Amino acid sequence: MDDLKRTMLANLPGIDTLLLKLDKEGRMKPAPRELVKSFCREAVEELRRHILAGSLTVDPAPESLAELTAVAVAQKIADLHRLRLRKVVNATGVVLHTNLGRAPLCREAVARVRLVSEGYSNLEYDLERGNRGLRYDHVHRLLCALTGAEDALVVNNNAAAVLLVLDTLARGREVVVSRGELVEIGGEFRVPDVMAKSGARLREVGTTNRTRLADYEGAIGPETALLMKVHTSNYRIVGFTEEVALGDLVRLGRRHAVSVMVDLGSGCLIDLGRYGLAKEPLVQEVVAAGADVVTFSGDKLLGGPQAGVILGRAEILARVKKNSLNRALRIDKMTLAALEGTLVHYLDPEGAVRDLRVLRSLTEAPEEVAKRARRLLRILRRAKPEGMTMVLRKDFSMAGGGSLPGEAIPTTVIAVRSLKMTPARLAEALRRLETPVIVRVADEHIIIDLRTLVEDEYALVRDALVEAGSGR
Repeated sequence: MDDLKRTMLANLPGIDTLLLKLDKEGRMKPAPRELVKSFCREAVEELRRHILAGSLTVDPAPESLAELTAVAVAQKIADLHRLRLRKVVNATGVVLHTNLGRAPLCREAVARVRLVSEGYSNLEYDLERGNRGLRYDHVHRLLCALTGAEDALVVNNNAAAVLLVLDTLARGREVVVSRGELVEIGGEFRVPDVMAKSGARLREVGTTNRTRLADYEGAIGPETALLMKVHTSNYRIVGFTEEVALGDLVRLGRRHAVSVMVDLGSGCLIDLGRYGLAKEPLVQEVVAAGADVVTFSGDKLLGGPQAGVILGRAEILARVKKNSLNRALRIDKMTLAALEGTLVHYLDPEGAVRDLRVLRSLTEAPEEVAKRARRLLRILRRAKPEGMTMVLRKDFSMAGGGSLPGEAIPTTVIAVRSLKMTPARLAEALRRLETPVIVRVADEHIIIDLRTLVEDEYALVRDALVEAGSGR
């Protein structure tokens, strides 16, 4: 070890010295003293490792090393104060972007969340009778009115809804499912796996591309608890295919006194076919077809918060509600408030398409998207981000979130190219801003898709490109 290293090691500040320096100078955000002390130890050890590795070239004086260490400690504390879950601007064109939080809430839903969470609420209090009530009652009436179901229950996501229903109705017994419907969604969640967790036994019938009514009927036996139909909301099987219509499956179940369950996954209350999109099975149609129990998500095509909705016959829902697992999966007051604030829009279907951002983004006419793109392009060109060229292009957006698979939705994008950095570097710079702007990269450009932007975000996109271009 050379003399310089020995000198620097000898001059490393003591923990008490560091604490005194930080207290005296007041440059640090608030934090518990023991936590600050542990960060002081970490910072000193990190400095020691750099000295021994010969990777530190600074003034070896005690004051310089103390300052260097104090700055490191202050940065560690500042990092704790920096909120990790932040607003981002979704310019990717993926409407239900799972990594970006899926469905943005409408203003009424946000207002309802704030109202019930700022103080107390009647979460489980019956205001008419003056005694304990049920939290599910707040959305029960709306869900039943909108779908025609006899009863309703809401848990924290659709995977939980499927798990709870299977655990209640089929633990230790068989559930008959078509091989072509054994879906896997994001996060490696698979229908067969959740069945195993519930204690139900999977009975596969048919083939990947063709399943007939006779396949279901041949599988029914003394151990059969449910006939289950899973909507393939995140993929399509095309070509030489055949599947059993829900009505036929319901009639088969009635003949054999076996209940029919439908997992719709994304869940939809609006006929998207009217807007040129692929036909999705409507929740109300599935209920009307006679399904005994139906499950779907709240934060996909419904456009609300993360939740799992369970609808069905009253006697089945009564059993599901009594399952002790229900308490572990229940939703909180903020989710209930957001869901209620979302569902009320569906009383006016045209208003829902206008006011729920997911539906508005999916159904906005391509010419309107193009008009907005031209407006944003003018804003960006006036701002003159340094070293960037920008052009309009026709392109396609996606629904995302395991919804409307393969649906290419016409859009207009702004393709931006930097003369100073690669598209990947520019995309990274936009991600690192205080309000990150998330884009996609294609053909040596970053792509800003107007279908997932609203006008309130135009200024954020403008400022982001200006800041990224300046290299600040």
